[in-house]
Amino acid sequence: MDTSDTSDTSETGTSETGPVGGAGRTEGIGEAARPVLEAPDIARALTRIAHEIVERAKGADDVVLLGIPTRGVFLARRLAGKLAEITGRSIPVGSLDITMYRDDLRLRPARALARTDIPGDGVDGRLVVLVDDVLFSGRTIRAALDALGDIGRPRAVQLAVLVDRGHRELPIRADYVGKNLPTSLRETVKVQLAEEDGRDTVLLGLKQPAASGER
Repeated sequence: MDTSDTSDTSETGTSETGPVGGAGRTEGIGEAARPVLEAPDIARALTRIAHEIVERAKGADDVVLLGIPTRGVFLARRLAGKLAEITGRSIPVGSLDITMYRDDLRLRPARALARTDIPGDGVDGRLVVLVDDVLFSGRTIRAALDALGDIGRPRAVQLAVLVDRGHRELPIRADYVGKNLPTSLRETVKVQLAEEDGRDTVLLGLKQPAASGER
């Protein structure tokens, strides 16, 4: 999430906005935004990540995918489908709401809760792969680890992200990355997925100035 990681449960800072309002323009990102990934690129990235998970997990027998709302959940479901194609087995997939574990609640306490949905067999002794759209400061993932710790005790936890844009504030690293995207703090990354936005794309552009009275 951009600079302070305060406006959404993902790290983009604009993930809960609606579909694009016009060509090259979406809420939270300037008109000069350019696509850095399109639908075929996203599909290839997820296919590669799925193969890497199978290789590192030696077959993915005990893998559980947990997506971080909102778009991390859609990505986790897509990854589960690709893993099923590769392994021939159904891969447990769920969602992990981190709202009450965020470190900025005292700054912005009014937040809508998302859904936590843990597969029936739970996470104890399993390899849990957390899935998110953008990795930025690392604070979202820290909150996810705290939330996961209250649910069970996995044997290991890994992280898969579609985009790693750098600028980490905590010692957190992704195990699987669709695209490493160098950015400046003046820029914002917007992931759009068909399930939520009507199309698959990743946009990079300058952040829009905050409205009067906003911080």
